[in-house]
Amino acid sequence: MHGLLVDVSLFTEPLGFVRVLEWIFSIFAFATCGGYKGATTILVSCQGAINKTATAVFAYPFRLNTALFSAPNPTRCNSTWTDTYLVGDFSSSAQFFVAVAVLAFLYCIAALVLYVGYMHVYRSNSKIPLTDFVGTVIGAFLWLVSTSAWAKALTDIKISTGLSIVPEIAACQVPGSTCLFASVTSMGGLNVSVVFGLLNMILWGGNAWFVYKETTLHNPPNAASQHPGIYPAQSGI
Repeated sequence: MHGLLVDVSLFTEPLGFVRVLEWIFSIFAFATCGGYKGATTILVSCQGAINKTATAVFAYPFRLNTALFSAPNPTRCNSTWTDTYLVGDFSSSAQFFVAVAVLAFLYCIAALVLYVGYMHVYRSNSKIPLTDFVGTVIGAFLWLVSTSAWAKALTDIKISTGLSIVPEIAACQVPGSTCLFASVTSMGGLNVSVVFGLLNMILWGGNAWFVYKETTLHNPPNAASQHPGIYPAQSGI
């Protein structure tokens, strides 16, 4: 029976060290995306109000079409200001990205426990490294797809919360009303989440090689030892 055999030296080898980096970077990926909260603000001038602010607050998972602009004044611009929302629902891309990051985080924990405590089992059972290799390749692919989708969604989010929103607001087109774009919360943290997504993709893709080296695909069993007697013994000179 194989028991727990702790060996922290695996952290100094590429197999364990890169897994640790994957674990850390997955935390940063879902924290920078899932923890975001921002707002976009416009200045509204209408009947009885000059340069009053209207603000729409939005956050993860970025269902912008539920972000309502606050009314610019208590009289709602003499009834010319109607409920106005941001445009777009980017929750699927954002949630997919965060889900991949969370799954990667959990996978890394399980893999590190296996490497540190049960590496003797890992290397004695050919199916475990092969499963790890397949999981790592799938992980790299998921990071590629989710990061690409999230990067595209982030570009659209910036457009949907930026300067271009003013011409889309019907209340701003009413005669006697004008709107000016004021500000939007910095999305530097969201840009960083895309960077971490790309770094994770590279790490998982590169780590696939180190896991591959542990499999029988790279190190097949010695044929001679499995079939003794195939090759004749060398005769002495």
